Amino acid sequence: MERGHTTAALNDFLGCVHAFASAVDEVVGRRLLRQVAGPQVTFSQLKLLQLVALADCHTLGDLATYLGVSHPAASKAVDRLVHRKLLRRTEQKADRRALELSLTERSRRLLSAYNHAKNHKLERIFRHFSGNELKRIAVRLDHLTAGIVDHNARPDETCVHCGIYFRESCLLRKLVPRNCFYQRHKNRGHGREATRTSGATNGSGRQPPPPPGPHPETPKRHARHY
Repeated sequence: MERGHTTAALNDFLGCVHAFASAVDEVVGRRLLRQVAGPQVTFSQLKLLQLVALADCHTLGDLATYLGVSHPAASKAVDRLVHRKLLRRTEQKADRRALELSLTERSRRLLSAYNHAKNHKLERIFRHFSGNELKRIAVRLDHLTAGIVDHNARPDETCVHCGIYFRESCLLRKLVPRNCFYQRHKNRGHGREATRTSGATNGSGRQPPPPPGPHPETPKRHARHY
């Protein structure tokens, strides 16, 4: 295929991918959220609530990075959700920059209602595709995404903002060495929970020092097939 034709095909492909992502964002994201929650919650606020549901303690810097906003904007976003009784916030005494955020009963109900509506909507939209077909397409897209991220000078720092579609088994994390925001905070939360449990069962009443954290292995690079 000639270079000009290849470039045209690539631009057509990227146009299709962008249209797909925009349609998902609008129809399955923002519009569906308005149907479920009305004007009380924006899609950005929903992503923040989903982050709190999946991960543990955060700093304002972490939240700003995840949301792609400034520190003051992240602080205001948390303030609004606390004011609407959708978040509980506790500042840690050792470090006032660190926030202990947790969902309220109201926000849990909201997330449950939205996720139920989202799953129902997705089943209707993709009813003509088998699970195997969707998996094959997902694998191909992961390889393509990895190829794009790998062209960055620091691919390990590139966040693809999977947002409310976080995957426990993410091929992209295996293809490109990345510092996944979700996974990093989930691991921190699991470590703290294990430490609290250990301290609660220590007969001396003292909480033992946490064990040294594991050193994650550098993911192996895999050949990408397009």
